[in-house]
Amino acid sequence: MPSAVARTGPVVARALQILGAFTPDRRSLTLSDLSRHSGLPVSTVHRLVAELVAWGALERDPAGCYHIGLRLWEIGSLAPRGLGLREAALPYLEDLSQVTRENVQLAVREGTEVVFVERIAGSGAVPVLTRVGGRFALTATGVGLVLLAHAPADVQELVLSCPIKRYTERTMTTPHQLRVALADTRARGYAISDRQVTMDALSVAAPIHDSHGEVVAAVSLVVHHGSASTQALAHLVRTSARAISRALTPSTGP
Repeated sequence: MPSAVARTGPVVARALQILGAFTPDRRSLTLSDLSRHSGLPVSTVHRLVAELVAWGALERDPAGCYHIGLRLWEIGSLAPRGLGLREAALPYLEDLSQVTRENVQLAVREGTEVVFVERIAGSGAVPVLTRVGGRFALTATGVGLVLLAHAPADVQELVLSCPIKRYTERTMTTPHQLRVALADTRARGYAISDRQVTMDALSVAAPIHDSHGEVVAAVSLVVHHGSASTQALAHLVRTSARAISRALTPSTGP
């Protein structure tokens, strides 16, 4: 019969299973919850959780439930792709937010998903389903369409070969629809997501390039559908994207 270690894997893998039990919908978990969602025995969870709490990766509240700890957030914030990009982009995102009073979003591609690096919510802006650090499908959002349009061909084919989630009646769910949308995005220099995530939102996004000309991120405005023209939004977003791209390009000096 296999040992407990063989069944549950190395210590680091088991610790990651525990951390992976937390999701946006599961932010507070008991020991039994952690055992159930991680697939590990309660005794194993109890021992590892004590170590994770001592290190600061988890915190325990007075009711006995566990939450992601502040130290884990501190470590995560050091990720260079997120931190450097966010620091370079933030002044331009704030300018865009002040001008429009709308939702401004910054995102990168991680595999076959979008990861949101920053989001600034405007006063009275349309509610959105995204959050900083959250993941979303590449096929529905404005930033996702930009990043997918400029992704390697094998990534595009993988995404288009998998089932495509429908969020609203207007969500593009066929490979043909998406191929047309991706081609249009590359041709005009920005993406449009019109009521594809929620029926009250329009998103326009543009690519951000690094010093080698590669698309490394995307910036978007998300507004109430019908409140502004896509051309006006595209001009603002593309201007911000170009400014961020310049900020990511080191100056060679004289």
